[in-house]
Amino acid sequence: MTWMRWAPAMEQALYDPDGGFYRRPEGPAGHFRTSVHASPRFARAVARLLLEVDEALDRPEELALVDVGAGRGELLTGVLAELPGEVLARLRPYGVELAERPAGLPSTALWTDALPSGLTGLLFANEWLDNVPLDAGEVDGDGVLRYREVDTATGEERLGEPVSAADAAWAERWWPVTEPGGVVEFGGPRDAAWARAVAGLERGLAVAVDYGHTAGRRPPFGTYAGFRDGREVAPVPDGSCDVTAHVALDSIAVPGFHSLWTTQREALRALGVSGERPSLALASTDPAGYLRALSGAGEGAELTDPGGLGGFGWVLQAVHMSVPASLESVPGWQTLGS
Repeated sequence: MTWMRWAPAMEQALYDPDGGFYRRPEGPAGHFRTSVHASPRFARAVARLLLEVDEALDRPEELALVDVGAGRGELLTGVLAELPGEVLARLRPYGVELAERPAGLPSTALWTDALPSGLTGLLFANEWLDNVPLDAGEVDGDGVLRYREVDTATGEERLGEPVSAADAAWAERWWPVTEPGGVVEFGGPRDAAWARAVAGLERGLAVAVDYGHTAGRRPPFGTYAGFRDGREVAPVPDGSCDVTAHVALDSIAVPGFHSLWTTQREALRALGVSGERPSLALASTDPAGYLRALSGAGEGAELTDPGGLGGFGWVLQAVHMSVPASLESVPGWQTLGS
């Protein structure tokens, strides 16, 4: 057996150059379905958001679009296809990903494994933070918070050494646990990763989209999960499957900026994505149009389903700009702050 804390185990399983899950040629789309893969309407909504950011920034000479955790460039390619020529002429698109540059990506897109800096525009991270490795802890029978360790070959867990002062402080602030058996997933690495991403914007909007939780709704037993070939599997960190954990959405907010969060359902509806079925009257006057509209409604319904993709959280941070008008009016916004 090889026992490791969860953070190094995830790092090795997901990103090791010699066999890490995210280094595989098939990419994430070969194993699980994200909003990007569910419908082109998602890319269309992000394109609309980019246009609103452009307007709020008074149409800068160079406008950045940064896709963090870009997979195989599906979202980046989809957004570029939706933009008018005048915007494309000013656009500087980036795909941030450890995997090699995918074939077919538009030549204007820069592909990099490092977060860019000094930008003005939109930074969008769709299902990125859930794959940033992090440790977990559990309170033992004596009330001591200890790291959980995992066997990388089987996924079996055991308790290890007491947690560091930094992780103990994070837990006390964001995810306090005191009773024996209480579990916490230490979000410090996600907070730091998001802070580095946001720091790349001189002006603009940073958006993190992920499944997660906030104070008062923390999962009592932890959230590590595995995915392979379209199915959920045991989260064994051996490189054979994706390994994820939900995001503490309230802790990632970088202090000093206007920070809000809502559900994907509400955000996408504000950006024009709807699951509303077309009128039956259209079927008699334009049968082909009715079928297209019906298909689109089905895709919209999947993207906004509160029990599925629509239940994802959207965290917005406005960096020296106002929140775009369509999103500012979203009902149910909650203000984040540390």
